[in-house]
Amino acid sequence: MVVLQAAPSAQTSPGRIAWTPCEPPSGKSDSATFECATIKVPVNWKRPHGATIDLALTRLLATDPAHRIGSLLINPGGPGGSGVDFAFQAPAAFSPELRARFDIVGFDPRGIGRSNPVTCDQDLLNAQWNAIHPDSSSNFAALRKANHALGENCRRLTGPLVGHMDTASVVRDMDAIRSGLGEQRISYYGVSYGTLIGQQYAELYPSRIRAMTLDSNMDHSLGPWSYQKTETVAAEESYGQFADWCARTPSCAIHDRDARALFDSLYKRAEAGDLVLPGDPPQKATTVDLQELVVRNMYTPSSWFDFAQRLKDIDAAAPAAARAVGKHGDPTPFAYYSVLCQDFDFNLPSYATLARHERALARLAPVTRLSSIGWNDVVGCQNWPTKVTNPQRGLQVEGTPKLLVTNSRYDVATPYPWGVNVARQLGSEAAFLTYDGVGHGDYWRSPCARDAIDTYLVTLQAPRTGTHCPAVWPTEPTAQRKSLTGDLVDPLPGLLGTGTHR
Repeated sequence: MVVLQAAPSAQTSPGRIAWTPCEPPSGKSDSATFECATIKVPVNWKRPHGATIDLALTRLLATDPAHRIGSLLINPGGPGGSGVDFAFQAPAAFSPELRARFDIVGFDPRGIGRSNPVTCDQDLLNAQWNAIHPDSSSNFAALRKANHALGENCRRLTGPLVGHMDTASVVRDMDAIRSGLGEQRISYYGVSYGTLIGQQYAELYPSRIRAMTLDSNMDHSLGPWSYQKTETVAAEESYGQFADWCARTPSCAIHDRDARALFDSLYKRAEAGDLVLPGDPPQKATTVDLQELVVRNMYTPSSWFDFAQRLKDIDAAAPAAARAVGKHGDPTPFAYYSVLCQDFDFNLPSYATLARHERALARLAPVTRLSSIGWNDVVGCQNWPTKVTNPQRGLQVEGTPKLLVTNSRYDVATPYPWGVNVARQLGSEAAFLTYDGVGHGDYWRSPCARDAIDTYLVTLQAPRTGTHCPAVWPTEPTAQRKSLTGDLVDPLPGLLGTGTHR
C-alpha cells in the first residue's frame, strides 16, 4: 500500500539525491561501481502536498569521470520493465563509449519494481487471461466483468497509486529525478514503452533535454482499430521474414519446410483442439499459445534457431490432455494494464465491433491471424475501472534540441509505421533512422544503429533523416540473450519477461 506522508513544501527545494553504494542482485561486480537511492514524489501531481511514494534509482558512475558529460537516464519499456535492473545490466548492455562519458541512471517508474509495485491477485489474473479471447456477446460481457474485477482488486491491494499510473505522471517524476541529480538538462535513452515517456517529456520540458534517443517507438495517436491493424501487420511481416530466413538457411530446423504453410497447419490443428506443446507433462496448445510464441521470438532473431526447432517439435508431438491453469491466490506484481489503460482509450461499443475487427485482422494476416500484443492491449482495457487520464493525441513538441528516433523495419512490438508517424509528428525536431532488419530494440540488433546512437548521445551529431542500417541475420545458434551487435548482451528479454509487455 502507499505510505501516506506529507510531501515537501512547494517552496522548499527538493534537494540533491542521496546516493549510497549498492550491489546488483547477482552480487558484487569488480568492474562496475553502482549507487542506489530513492526520491519522494507525489502520488497525485495535482495534489503535491498529499501522499507520496518512494521511487527507486540506481546509478552506474562514468568510467572516465574527467570527461563525464552528465547523466543518461534510461528506461526499458514494458510498461512494467525495471529501470533499476536495466542500470544494473548496463556494463554488459551498453557500449564502453557510453559508460565512459555518462553516469547511467535507471529508475523504476511508479508502481513498478521497487517503486511501490502495483499488485493484483493471481486468481483474477488467471480469470482475465482465460477470458481474453471472447467468441460471443456473453463472453465479451464476461471479459468486461473480469477486467473490471482485476482492476478493482489491483486498487484494493495497492492503494490510490493505481489511479495515477499514467505516463504523464511518470514524466513529472522523471523531471523530479533530473532536479535531484542537479542537472539543468538530461540525456535520455528510452526503448519501447520508454519512448512514450521520452516523447511526453519532450512536450512538457523541451528546454531540459540535452539529447534524447527514442528507440522502437510507441505511437500515442492511435485508436483501437489502427493500433490492432498495425500490430497485426507487423506480426505477419516479421514471421514472413523468419520464414524467408529459414528457407535460405540450411541449418534452420525446418529449412526443408514452408514455414508459412507449417504455421498455418499448426494453427488449424490448434483450432481443432489436437495440437500439443511438448513438455513434462505435454499440454494442449491453443491458437493463443502459437501467436504468443511468434511474438516472443520476433523480438530477438538470435532465438530463431531455437524457435524453428520448437515449431518442428510441436508439429511432431503426440496428443495430450488439456492444460490445467494453476491458481496461486497470492498478490502478484502486475502494472501493465494500470499504465496502458490510463494512456489509451480503447473502449469498444460491443462484441460485434470486436468480432468485425478480428475478421478484418485475419484478412490482413492470413498466416498469423492477429498480433497477440495488439489484441491483448485493446481487449484487456475493456471496462478497466480507472479513468483514461492521458488519452491518445498527436505530439506537439517545440524547442527541443535534435532528437534521434529509430525503429526497425520489422518490429513485432512497436511497428515501423509507429516510428515513422512519431518522426513525422516531431518534424524538424527529430532525425529518423531505420534499421532494415527484424527485432525490437535497435541498439542490440544492429551495430550500425548502435554506433549512430552512441555517436549522437556523446557528440550530439545525429544521422541524417532517412538513414538506413542494413539487416543483421543470425548465422549460427546462439544464446537467446546474446546480441547480434558484438559483445553486448541484450537485456530486454530478461527485463520484460515473457508475459504481456513491450
